[in-house]
Amino acid sequence: MLRALTNVLRLPRPWSPLRTRSCVSHRPTGDPEIQVRALTGRDQGITEILMNRPSARNALGNVLVSELLEALAQLREDQQVRVLLFRSGVKGVFCAGADLKEREQMSEAEVEIFVQRLRGLMNEIAFPAPTIAAMDGFALGGGLELALACDLRVAAASSAVMGLIETTRGLLPGAGGTQRLPRCLGVALAKELIFTGRRLSGAQAHALGLVNHAVSQNEEGNAAYHRARELAQEILPQAPIAVRLGKVAIDRGMEVDIASGMAIEGLCYAQNIPTQDRLEGMAAFREKRPPRFVGK
Repeated sequence: MLRALTNVLRLPRPWSPLRTRSCVSHRPTGDPEIQVRALTGRDQGITEILMNRPSARNALGNVLVSELLEALAQLREDQQVRVLLFRSGVKGVFCAGADLKEREQMSEAEVEIFVQRLRGLMNEIAFPAPTIAAMDGFALGGGLELALACDLRVAAASSAVMGLIETTRGLLPGAGGTQRLPRCLGVALAKELIFTGRRLSGAQAHALGLVNHAVSQNEEGNAAYHRARELAQEILPQAPIAVRLGKVAIDRGMEVDIASGMAIEGLCYAQNIPTQDRLEGMAAFREKRPPRFVGK
């Protein structure tokens, strides 16, 4: 039993270097479709992945998916990343979903391979550090699936529009939507939203519990991004190892019965006991001062 639980606690492995190089080698020349930025100052520890494919409203095509996979593989082992934030550089849109124009040119075999890669991308977003999606605009189909793969979601109340709309295109969600939406909202409500292909505003999504926060949009069109950064700033001062292990305990524990979940929590707790940060937390409490966590 203990060995089985230990296996459960292993975090997803990063993509191999060969797989990453393969993705890069098939890219056409042109501007990158994502940008990765490590913030500084009071935001140090926050890393942003900015999707910037304005010609296709950040649709998930081969190049964008390859670049996201490469970025996640490189960031996964970086202990300086305490919060990973997904945002858009295209005003009015987070991610319009899969690139159906590109997919239309694929054979059935190519479509199957691409959708498998898309599922793999969503699994890679199950990142060791907390992840936040900042949805200031449309997040449809695969765009919402990307947000669902994140730990936390922030949306603009009025300008964000989200939904798993695949049934309106003769499809069904194929990048984790049928699995993550029920876990987020419950089975009956997830079925209703998927069967109908209904679109929700940010405010409606917040009322259902699909997003953590819904905020009024600003003139720049990036209010959700700013709220997501504020949320990340609340996470930054906390002990990074404890946060990561707390994420493991929740994610793994939700997939098993309560007794097994308690055992998973115990294993995570045991891993945290020897850390310097735990001792620092105790010392700071005793000395009545803010703790200075270093992630060790």
